[in-house]
Amino acid sequence: MTSHGVPAVTDDQRRARLATRHLLAPGSAAKTPEAVTDALVALHSTDAASVYLSAMARLQTPSTAEVERALYDDRTLVRMHGMRQTLFVFPADLASVVQASTTRELWLKERGLLLKNAVAAGLDEAWLEKVEAATIAEVRRRGSATGAELGKAVPGLRDQVLYGKGTKWEAWQPASGRVLRVLGFDGAVVRGRPVGTWLSSQHRWEPGTGHADIPVPEAQAELARHWLHAFGPATEADLKWWTGWKVTDARRALKAIEATEVALADGTGWLLPDDLDPLPTPQPWAALLPALDPTTMGWQGRDWYLAEEIKPHLFDRAGNVGPTVWWNGEVVGGWTQRTDGTIATKLLRDVDREGQKTIAAEVERWQGLLGEMRVTPRVRTPLERELGGA
Repeated sequence: MTSHGVPAVTDDQRRARLATRHLLAPGSAAKTPEAVTDALVALHSTDAASVYLSAMARLQTPSTAEVERALYDDRTLVRMHGMRQTLFVFPADLASVVQASTTRELWLKERGLLLKNAVAAGLDEAWLEKVEAATIAEVRRRGSATGAELGKAVPGLRDQVLYGKGTKWEAWQPASGRVLRVLGFDGAVVRGRPVGTWLSSQHRWEPGTGHADIPVPEAQAELARHWLHAFGPATEADLKWWTGWKVTDARRALKAIEATEVALADGTGWLLPDDLDPLPTPQPWAALLPALDPTTMGWQGRDWYLAEEIKPHLFDRAGNVGPTVWWNGEVVGGWTQRTDGTIATKLLRDVDREGQKTIAAEVERWQGLLGEMRVTPRVRTPLERELGGA
């Protein structure tokens, strides 16, 4: 307790919460991909491999087939754009909350930009409405279709739209990609099975179910509640960054869920009012997490688990994190899978003998999990390139 009566949460306590809530502590692994995603709120899906590897890092019995089952057979997980205009995988029962709290506003902006570019090409909103309706109808008729198949079936998708008018990037492009993106934001269509293996970024489109009409403040409060349970204690800036909301939205959501103020080493943090008790310190643990893993990307302020001096080795220029090595709640290095299948690591922080031994065991575990699979992250960071010989 601080001198002002505000509960204090130390960095060690934050790392204990991270280990347990993010299913990384010994004995905390989940049985299903749905349980993993629910614990983390969302899995980054910009890189198709990240979804599978993030889930496998936390499953009792790691399996790409189980992730595919949840995504494409049972549809208990759904891939859609959400926070920061980024593609994520969410629990299906949280999708409407994300759409109302975040994606709905993004849809308005995306559709407005598409319409602006269409008008620059001599088209109008009536054209867009007609193409949208025809595309949705075709997806429903087929049940599943690639963008190329839809482009052949819906003439309007082949119409040329002018992007970047008056700039050095000015170019004519088919409307198909942007129309499907906008319909995806709206939930009218959803991303289905990949074209090829689970590593492919190409996919089929399937009919969407739309989303419940939840008031924005209510949806934002619900998303903040889920996030704070998984990532708390966290700062207002962390919530604003993770969601991509305005600061006023983040403050309103924290107030709505009656978040409790706590003192952190780097300022004021927040916890759910029924979540103030410290969690037990877990047994020593190590983890190899993939590029864009939700744990590494979960906070804007990362000094309590990621030392400033090693960040340039682990992030690309856009601020995306590559594969990381963890020891007891801190990032201590990076890793990659080489073309011959071997896993290479490099520690950027001092790690004791127990840590080195535990990390080596985790490397061996991943070596067995990946087997003949070859995974090259889309996020190529300085250390990942160095280890891979790129």
